[in-house]
Amino acid sequence: MRPEHIPNIISTLRIFLVYPVVHLMLAERYTAALALFVVAGVSDAIDGFLAKHYGWQSRLGSYLDPLADKLLLVCCFVAGAWLGLLPVWMAAAVLLRDAVIVTGAIAYYLLLHPFDGQPILASKLNTLLQLAFIVAILFNRGVSELPPFLLDGLLAATLATTIASGAIYVYVWGRNYRLETAQGRR
Repeated sequence: MRPEHIPNIISTLRIFLVYPVVHLMLAERYTAALALFVVAGVSDAIDGFLAKHYGWQSRLGSYLDPLADKLLLVCCFVAGAWLGLLPVWMAAAVLLRDAVIVTGAIAYYLLLHPFDGQPILASKLNTLLQLAFIVAILFNRGVSELPPFLLDGLLAATLATTIASGAIYVYVWGRNYRLETAQGRR
């Protein structure tokens, strides 16, 4: 193993944490689920730091890292909705946003060309809020009850950034598609 593979190994291990986190949630062992979820979050920060700081970025890593994040978050939102920890419509919004982004990325790739898969700022904020919301609901059930206004505020902010970031991707990719196909006709 070469050092530059460490970020990809960490991302892969994070994918393997999805099942135990969701299993613990469904078993209503919220403190243990929270602990593993935090481990996954810390591992995301570590692999990102290593990749950027040491230049260990790779094409594989550009797919593995967001895949690990999305799998963990989507599965936790679905499990949370199943358990009544969060509204079903919130889990549906997260799923719909991700489905729109993945479908748009595939369509863009097939209709035009590969694209730079760098996330937009709104998407980064959305991921941060989704992580914070999952931490909050697990903390609320497993450690100590949080004030309802805090959970409601996180829910509202997470929903707003989920919708906004999805809409921004659709707008940007749609605009880029129109510009590139218009230039191709000249």
